[in-house]
This record gives sequence, C-alpha cells and structure tokens, in this order.
Amino acid sequence: MIVIQVKENESIDKALKRFKKKFEKTGILRELRNRAFFEKKSVARRRTILRAAYRERLKRNEE
Repeated sequence: MIVIQVKENESIDKALKRFKKKFEKTGILRELRNRAFFEKKSVARRRTILRAAYRERLKRNEE
C-alpha cells in the first residue's frame, strides 16, 4: 500500500503529483495490465524479442 504524508501547507496538487510518481515507480498498473489475461511464455518471449529488434532498428537509423 502506498502512503503519502501530506506536509503542512502543501497543496493537494503537489501531494497528488508525488503519489502518482510513487505509484508509477512501483509498477502496479503495469503488473495489473499484464495479469488481465493469460499470455503463453512463447508469446511473451516473442514480444520481447520483437521489441528489442525494434529498438535496435531505431538506434541504427539514428546513427
């Protein structure tokens, strides 16, 4: 559970922004999306390989 202590005279917007940053760092939402449906290991492996190849192409085109 994520807990944010609101400091004295701190606006709600700033506290909410700190909460969102902390929430994003934990990766809870990403994990939830991954668990929304079952994905076979072979499909997950293929997806990671395709992502890596895409990143490599971007790097090569950048140079």
